[in-house]
Amino acid sequence: MQPSAPPFDERLTAPRSWWFIAFGVGVACALMLLPLGTLPLLAGLAGGTVAAAVLVSSYGSARIRVVAGALVAGDARIPLSALGEPEVLDAEEARAWRTYKADARAFMLLRGYVETAVRVEVTDPDDPTPYVYLSTRNPQGLAAALSAVPTA
Repeated sequence: MQPSAPPFDERLTAPRSWWFIAFGVGVACALMLLPLGTLPLLAGLAGGTVAAAVLVSSYGSARIRVVAGALVAGDARIPLSALGEPEVLDAEEARAWRTYKADARAFMLLRGYVETAVRVEVTDPDDPTPYVYLSTRNPQGLAAALSAVPTA
């Protein structure tokens, strides 16, 4: 039996403050409908809050997993054998790789509200993607899961 990579599963949820903003959007919708009466006001509050909450939830549903010998990040599924050594990025280095060091060909699953990240070189010669950049709140755990490639 071959050892597998340690499990890693993280959801990049939106910050709590964004949920208050979603409620604020609902209040703004309610205030726009205030001249029409109480029922439209309540409908605007409910509808606006739900619509904004759906947007916040969908943006915060990005998930990073290491399962079955593959890195699954968002819609991408990359075999661990096609990846090099992971590089843990602190807040300053992660900001640099998000901005002036970034390569337009790279796969980036980033969230600006997550300060740390992991960068992994793509070693597959047939893949034009130079590296994978992943925002993560647990960069050491993700790097450990990516480094533990099963031995043959």
